[in-house]
Amino acid sequence: MVEVRRVTLPGVGVLHSFETADGVELAVVAHRTGSSDLMTRPAGGDDDAATMVRLDEEEAHTLADLLGGTRIVESITEFDELPGVPIDWFTIDADDAIAGLPIGVVPAATGVVLVAVVRGDHAHPSPAPDFLVQAGDTIVAVGPTEGIETVFRAVRDGSGFREGTGA
Repeated sequence: MVEVRRVTLPGVGVLHSFETADGVELAVVAHRTGSSDLMTRPAGGDDDAATMVRLDEEEAHTLADLLGGTRIVESITEFDELPGVPIDWFTIDADDAIAGLPIGVVPAATGVVLVAVVRGDHAHPSPAPDFLVQAGDTIVAVGPTEGIETVFRAVRDGSGFREGTGA
């Protein structure tokens, strides 16, 4: 298993990096603005030979799709093509508003159901309102696209969180 290093960059975003079997360091800085920097440094850590490419949000998603996405994406992609059943997922970062809070604080959106929280290799289907969401979890939602976007915006910034739904 590849060990990924994660570093919070205050005011910037989050750095994720790992070393390939060939000794090349690959890193992604996910900026709070939605853009990402993809960086490579050859074996031996020669900073002068490092390269960086800035990707906007759409380009970063396209690259992730080309690389195969995450395991959760791979396991639920088949459902993405069911007619009339929009499904989407959102991976929680430490600086997202929902991190450390119960999932029940997330505001309801018409027709949207939070069907699972995936933590590591384990899915927690139909999480109870007091289920605590952690950084690294992936929330899976089904429903109208606009509603899912509203829910995930709240997960990110805390807009519309419900009071009194605690563990």
